[in-house]
Amino acid sequence: MSRWKQLPASLDPRVRQLAVQMRRMKDHSGLGLQALAGRTGYSRASWDRYLNGRALPPGQAVAALARACDIDPARLLALHEVAVAADRGGEDGAGRAGETDVGPEAGSDAGADLGPESGPGEQERVRRRGRRVLGAALAAIVVVSAVVALLVMAPWDGGRERTDGRPAPADATAPAAPTGTRTQAFVFRAGKDYPCKVRRAGDGLLYAGYSSTRVGLIGMGSAQWSVVEAQCLLRHHGMSPGIADGAFGSRTEHAVEQLQGRAHLRVDGVVGEDTWGVLRT
Repeated sequence: MSRWKQLPASLDPRVRQLAVQMRRMKDHSGLGLQALAGRTGYSRASWDRYLNGRALPPGQAVAALARACDIDPARLLALHEVAVAADRGGEDGAGRAGETDVGPEAGSDAGADLGPESGPGEQERVRRRGRRVLGAALAAIVVVSAVVALLVMAPWDGGRERTDGRPAPADATAPAAPTGTRTQAFVFRAGKDYPCKVRRAGDGLLYAGYSSTRVGLIGMGSAQWSVVEAQCLLRHHGMSPGIADGAFGSRTEHAVEQLQGRAHLRVDGVVGEDTWGVLRT
């Protein structure tokens, strides 16, 4: 895999964060730019601009990227909305909203940009869809940003399971079935330590009951049920991700890196298909 170009130094940190997350998502999908263009309807040249910080992608392109990588687009759309708001703040330099593509480049290798990016009505639908997730997702991202700092600085209890014999709250009881997945939206609660009851299901795999994913991509800054699942499975494998609160911070990242090293996987601190395979066995 070729190394990424350095992002423009003038890029707003919030725009930079979006570009970094899109790069990470693309890397872990294994898709090249041409394959990404084929799956999303946005040209190779457009993705080159978006991923290298030379243009801010439209919301629909961001959602298309997430779907192409088999990832829930909600968090990425929320990051995009934050980046757009930052970009409209009047700062000059790369990543300005005025540089967002509204059509394909002349001579670009895929004219499909005309479809997804055409017309103000389509753009308005994208904005409305983004706003629907902001009520929870954007608030979660703001909280998680603070949590990431706490994960580095705050003391930890070593991620031990509750031993005082108290029953777990009804909303935190992990179902036994491998298909047990939380249907309600995840909301981060500081200090919440979900109980970890890992069981081996009929398919021979391990489940804690918070998510049944085997391919979902999670990494630093993620806040969702699949993070709780991963944290519980990390504990089961003898790692120490801290409390199982659903926030993927430095402690969880370090535990993932330890597991990856032990399993002779690529050590990057991100949970993808290969790492899930180890966690579930």
